[in-house]
Amino acid sequence: MDEGETLTANGSNPRWQLDQDLDNIFYDPEEGYPSVPLKKVPFGDIFEASRAGDLDRLRYLLDSGVNVNGRDSWDSVSLYYTCLAGHLEAARLLLESGAICSEHTFDGDRCHYAALNLRVRKLLKAFEARPPPLQPLQSALRDTFFGCEANRVGNKEFGSIRAMGNPSSSDTSSYFPPDVTFFVRGNPIEAHRVILSARSPLFKKRFETDWRDRRVVRFAKEKLSYRALYSLIHFFYSDRLEVAVDDMEDLVRICKVCECEELQKVLDKEIIHQKYAEYKSLRDIDGSQKRFILQGTSLPEDDRLPASLDRVLQKSLAISSGGMGIEDTQSVVISSSLRERDMGNDLADVCIKVEGKTFRCHQVILASRSEYYKARLYRMTGFLEGKDGIHTHFLPQLEEHDLSADSFKKLIEYMYTDGLKDIDPDQAEEMFDAASRYLLFPLKRAVADALIPHLETASSAELCHWLILSDMYGVGKIREYCLDTMACNFELFADTPEFRSMLLTIPPPSSDSSLRTTLPSAPGGNAKNLDIANILDDLREKWLEAEAAELDKRDESAALFDKRLEILMLVAQHENLNINSEVGGQEEH
Repeated sequence: MDEGETLTANGSNPRWQLDQDLDNIFYDPEEGYPSVPLKKVPFGDIFEASRAGDLDRLRYLLDSGVNVNGRDSWDSVSLYYTCLAGHLEAARLLLESGAICSEHTFDGDRCHYAALNLRVRKLLKAFEARPPPLQPLQSALRDTFFGCEANRVGNKEFGSIRAMGNPSSSDTSSYFPPDVTFFVRGNPIEAHRVILSARSPLFKKRFETDWRDRRVVRFAKEKLSYRALYSLIHFFYSDRLEVAVDDMEDLVRICKVCECEELQKVLDKEIIHQKYAEYKSLRDIDGSQKRFILQGTSLPEDDRLPASLDRVLQKSLAISSGGMGIEDTQSVVISSSLRERDMGNDLADVCIKVEGKTFRCHQVILASRSEYYKARLYRMTGFLEGKDGIHTHFLPQLEEHDLSADSFKKLIEYMYTDGLKDIDPDQAEEMFDAASRYLLFPLKRAVADALIPHLETASSAELCHWLILSDMYGVGKIREYCLDTMACNFELFADTPEFRSMLLTIPPPSSDSSLRTTLPSAPGGNAKNLDIANILDDLREKWLEAEAAELDKRDESAALFDKRLEILMLVAQHENLNINSEVGGQEEH
């Protein structure tokens, strides 16, 4: 009888099931090794990398934004191939990156039954029904929610949020002061007005009227469930709802009052499902109650966190001043007051001045997304609009230098929405620099995603510029796009003076033949001397792949490529000398 198979009391053989306590099951250590030897696929897609167990290539592809749950032409996901080949670490990487593997689903059952060995099955069971990682915006705001001590204590008491691990009771690194605290039956929930107003019409109305100046709100209704309200407010921050099944009816009532209609519809249907179908979800070892997990992506786009904060941002931008100087500030405040009266309070609590323009922003958003702003806002004292004779709003004011107003507008667009609708290519370099300065590194990915459509029609000279720029700022997606384009159209680029001139500004390719073949510096490689890796090494590898060079002729083809580069460099040096001579002659005349 196979391991994990059991017999009932009457000796019959039930449906195959795996022992819950997998750590105590004996298994042969040889089962932990893949059936196919690990190999490198430096240019393979996510399915090839999964079959090969190439961790470096998988990490690169996942960092580049490849859909971990995407399907190939055979309708299979990458996790299926990893399980089939028995690559434990590759399977772990895919699962940690959001690969979904729930039993009693098409993909989940395929992965469970195709798993080559017991170690992979154990891993799948551990990740069963685990939600995918949160996006940067949701993750940052969730950390801010748990940065509040009352919320950490509440989560620890009744184990509300388990999906991504319980926050440490002593973790204050993500703390940002709440501006409102709710008490339900004596239990506090700390929150920030702008988040709640963005997600719920009820909270928005109350913060503009009854609760406008209140920092503490106490609910007297005995029937109000603390756990249900806690789960809802956590959902407002993270776009992920995790609630005990027994609390779902209470949550539906709260959603109805808070006017969260779409969420209420989903919960209503799930409650009916609970009554007529067996519910499957995570269970603790101690037998705690079943939980319902809902991703924000299950709701219409307008009801998700990025769209909600985008509406807040657009309102703030409409109220913000547009390029007035200090002498016009009084009129700005008057017009802002009129617009606030017409549009409702945007709950802004800080002003950022850039190139004479004032942007009304929200401290909790800036601090959650950027460590730079968190540190600066904590130290902010005495920077008030009232210093210039304005005594109406008294919002703290900061000023940014060496950044254009248009680029700052794009910066806060990403902070509030986790994306960029479009971008002017002329802004890209400034945005890459801002991403580093403001410690907002995922912004580079968003800029690259918005920039790729522009690169499809870019000239060879522009692609050379973007290659150097992306290599300088470490923007892998643009760098890969430029290298792929150059490798597939190498002779076309070789005929341009811009490409030849670029060769003089970057290090030459390595002369170590081992780096050309078995240890390429391209993504997925495993070169020992990483200092040798450079643009031309990667271009060579991509050119060899594009030319489909046979393996036994790879070194010969690489040598021909290097020889071609040497000739192009000599031509570039000659052209450079001619240009300098012409310039010198013109200066003499």
